[in-house]
Amino acid sequence: MRIKRQEPKLKVALPYTATQANRALPLVRRIVADLVDHYRHWEDAVRQVDLTSHDNALENTEAERWQRETQRLAAEIDGCVRELTELGVEVRGIDVGLVDFPGTLDGRAVYFCWMLGESAVTHWHEYDTGFSNRQPLPLGALAPLG
Repeated sequence: MRIKRQEPKLKVALPYTATQANRALPLVRRIVADLVDHYRHWEDAVRQVDLTSHDNALENTEAERWQRETQRLAAEIDGCVRELTELGVEVRGIDVGLVDFPGTLDGRAVYFCWMLGESAVTHWHEYDTGFSNRQPLPLGALAPLG
């Protein structure tokens, strides 16, 4: 079951700066961790539906239980994606927790790129490229977070 986050709405002027993306990261990190966890459980539940879907009435009851679980988890996933969207964050990889923060860098529209497990937002890429073309943020792009 998903724990409802009670933090006040993050107020950020879009597009993000690299500093704003890092300030939003504690909340984004929690949501993305939930998203990845729900997705992994959803994949397992889908496999169980496949394994238990047979003509036998007892097995169909089990399959129906797993089907309800996949639907519940899909709703949790949708809720996490919606929370991130409300923050202006775009989900790119549910399975690995990859997200982009639409932003500006040196007057250009870019995405600040972050993936679950990284300690901070430290990379960016052009709008028309992706993770494989991300580049380290230039020195000075991050203001002190204090």
